[in-house]
Amino acid sequence: MNISLTDRAVAAGFAAGWKLVPLLPQRLTARGFELAADRVWRGRGASVRRLEANLARVTGLEGAELRELTRRGMRSYFRYFHEVFRLPKMPSAEVVRRTHVTGDEHIWQTLESGRGVVLALPHMGNWDQAGAWLVGNGHRFTTVAERLKPESLYRRYTAFREGLGMEVLPLTGGAGHTIGTLASRVRRGGVVCLPAERDLTKSGIEVSFFGATTKVPAGPALLAVQTGCALLPAILWFEGDDWGLRIEPEVAVPAEGTRQERVAVAAQRLVEVFEKGIAEHPEDWHMLQRLWIDQ
Repeated sequence: MNISLTDRAVAAGFAAGWKLVPLLPQRLTARGFELAADRVWRGRGASVRRLEANLARVTGLEGAELRELTRRGMRSYFRYFHEVFRLPKMPSAEVVRRTHVTGDEHIWQTLESGRGVVLALPHMGNWDQAGAWLVGNGHRFTTVAERLKPESLYRRYTAFREGLGMEVLPLTGGAGHTIGTLASRVRRGGVVCLPAERDLTKSGIEVSFFGATTKVPAGPALLAVQTGCALLPAILWFEGDDWGLRIEPEVAVPAEGTRQERVAVAAQRLVEVFEKGIAEHPEDWHMLQRLWIDQ
């Protein structure tokens, strides 16, 4: 398979980031990523324009206010990558201490009862840091990763996440049946964490999201319907130099109807929780891709 020069450059940049960023002063590298974010924002490339359009739909803002929110959004997005490069060298105790959590009793009480948990989250804040927080509290979990290009970048990202204590399954191209593996994990009382507001499979479920139709992954709701595990939404954001995390109460899964109907209702209820969290912290929602069907 041919690898483009852009793909090679991106892979090399990530490799250098994981190697060099932890060796440099944190304040210096943080400022560098912020300046890089501002430069990309000023360039108004396709990704910046898409983020701006997405934020306009979420907030109703326009003009200078929308542009300023988009600038903060790009800084938040670049902060995520800055932290990704530093996380492998960050002590687990520090990650736990700096994560300000509410609602985590929904996780612990469910696990203590013997039921498995699916934590479903939008692309907000630093989801890898949230995973490190969960591992730091003694709970390894399973997640699914998009098959990035080139393959070397996918392998590096997988190694990064496995180094934090996660079990990582590929979204496509794996040796086994991913949804079956996830189901076995939660049936045994384990934890699965899944991004849940952007469908990458072209077989997602249509939902109403901020007043328009989009498709979301079936996985989180399907696992809840099939296994009886608890479907818990998680909202993430940056809180000063630290991180905010809120675990919401369990999403109710209908007892009646076909499997498809039950999954569709649970998925709609899930994104309604996401709507509230994204509206509270729009600058930390990293959606630089097309999301709605009418876009």
